Amino acid sequence: MTGVIYARYSSDSQREESIEGQLRECKEFAEKNGIIILNTYIDRALSAKTDNRPEFQRMIKDSAKGLFDVVIVWKLDRFARNRYDSAHYRAILRKNGVKVISARETIAEDSTGILLESLLEGYAEFYSAELSEKVIRGMTENALKCKYNGGGVPVGYTIDSEQYYQVDPLTAPTVLEAFKRYDKGATIADLVRWLNSKDIRSYRDCPMRIDCVKRMLHNRRYIGEYSYRDVVQPGGIPAIVPQDLFDRVQARLEKNKKAPARFKAKEELYLLSLKLHCGLCGAFMIGESGTSHTGRIHQYYKCSTAKHKKSCPKKTVQKAWIEDLVVTETMKMLTDDAVVEYIADLVMELQERENIDLPRYKAQLAETETSIDNMLNAIQQGIFNSSTKQRLDKLEAEKSELEVKILQEEMQRPLLTREQVVFWICRYRQLDVTKPEQRQRLIDGFVNSIYLYDDKIILTFNYKEGCKTISLHDIIGAVYSSDTCAPGAPS
Repeated sequence: MTGVIYARYSSDSQREESIEGQLRECKEFAEKNGIIILNTYIDRALSAKTDNRPEFQRMIKDSAKGLFDVVIVWKLDRFARNRYDSAHYRAILRKNGVKVISARETIAEDSTGILLESLLEGYAEFYSAELSEKVIRGMTENALKCKYNGGGVPVGYTIDSEQYYQVDPLTAPTVLEAFKRYDKGATIADLVRWLNSKDIRSYRDCPMRIDCVKRMLHNRRYIGEYSYRDVVQPGGIPAIVPQDLFDRVQARLEKNKKAPARFKAKEELYLLSLKLHCGLCGAFMIGESGTSHTGRIHQYYKCSTAKHKKSCPKKTVQKAWIEDLVVTETMKMLTDDAVVEYIADLVMELQERENIDLPRYKAQLAETETSIDNMLNAIQQGIFNSSTKQRLDKLEAEKSELEVKILQEEMQRPLLTREQVVFWICRYRQLDVTKPEQRQRLIDGFVNSIYLYDDKIILTFNYKEGCKTISLHDIIGAVYSSDTCAPGAPS
């Protein structure tokens, strides 16, 4: 019987040692019961109250491949603490021919086992819900007394020995000054620079950033308001900022939040960055833009050597023209079935080359099976003695060992089928090339480099021999604009 181990610990007072203990006991259980372990799935600091656990989901997905027979958990509460999730995912595993086994809880196969399993699942959910209620109840009691409930302590405060907030005489004046500066017209960026110059650190002991300062200016604890869930107590902690100053700061924050977007620079996407080269000197061609006296924005690519050293005669090229050309030629390449088949061949060859163990194990398995067939033929012909039996037993053991190694390799490095590769490539034919993000996907996936000359373009795609030369003379006046050597945009 083959199996995998699933281990998990949540963030409540558990450490890596918890995982080690679970794995040790699960491996001991597997060895005792003759189960060969193929793989382990481990989720760290994740609660079983939710099924949003990456390794758990990967295990459920892998079960459909038919590679293992059982999932071993230390206890059933490691699998799920929610009865619905437990029943749902165990049903999926059963459909895939996989059973969940607890290493520490002995559960019979009969009707009493079903009852015991339901009780254990119900207790796990009850324990989780009760623990959550106790934690919330305790923290609510603290909140009613305005005590510190954990988490980050805002700049300007300290926590005393009885868990109450106290004003920090060293940093509180700086917090007040920050509010006054913002009220008088300073920007968030100004405050970041000023606070860092004062060596004020965030509650995580990091330099101040824009998001840290924004949280500081919005924090109502600075006017003495204590809050936790539904508990809100004005005056519950010592105030640092006067109410009128805090209100003015909130009004300015809201006003700046609704400021016109003209103050925000729009970052233009240049699809061919780090792929477009100057054909004359080989340097990268970088994206630039400028605005003419009419207010029109011009976007183009310029040779970096020509920009910085002025020693390359290559002229600029319009951004839209060259990008449309590359996208169109790439889509033409993808609509060629012969090219798709060629790429699929390369992918299959690459998979075999990267995983040198799997082909070796499969070859050894084929040789072993041939030897077993030869031994069986010899036995049928009456050649059978102690040496024959010993040799056959040895070959059967080798076969079992190789089959396990192959399963382990396939689980660690799942291989794509040729049909999957072809399907994946053909999906790119359905891209909407009018959308920037989909154009970017196409370029990133298939274009390796572009060399732009005055009379031609050389496109190199991301596969062997994937190179195409396009004469600019042939395409000028057809589909594309003839302005292949546009001058730089006005500054």
